[in-house]
Amino acid sequence: QVQLVESGGGLAQAGGSLRLSCVVSNAEDIFSDSSVGWYRQPPGKRRELVAVITSGGNANYADSAKGRFTVSRDNAKNTLALQMDSLEPEDTADYYCNINRGALWAYWGQGTPVTVSS
Repeated sequence: QVQLVESGGGLAQAGGSLRLSCVVSNAEDIFSDSSVGWYRQPPGKRRELVAVITSGGNANYADSAKGRFTVSRDNAKNTLALQMDSLEPEDTADYYCNINRGALWAYWGQGTPVTVSS
């Protein structure tokens, strides 16, 4: 069973930075051929895309993340990361990592909370 475990969430001040990491286990045969990414769910709202990176290394970002967040992946270690800079209170949410093969399947982590104070 593929498992994803996020880390790095916590409390930050507006303008500060946090780096989220995600380790994907039991995915040695699929990680490099799959898209991976980050989603978030703000309090009382629906889960939304933050950033994804394809198997080919192409990254796409939500408008709210462009210029502030950077997604990366390490196919040798089966990990992905999200560097978040210039944090805003609106970035407060539970952040989830994801690995998927389009509509075929997807796996999710349990989430890590991020709180940004003004």
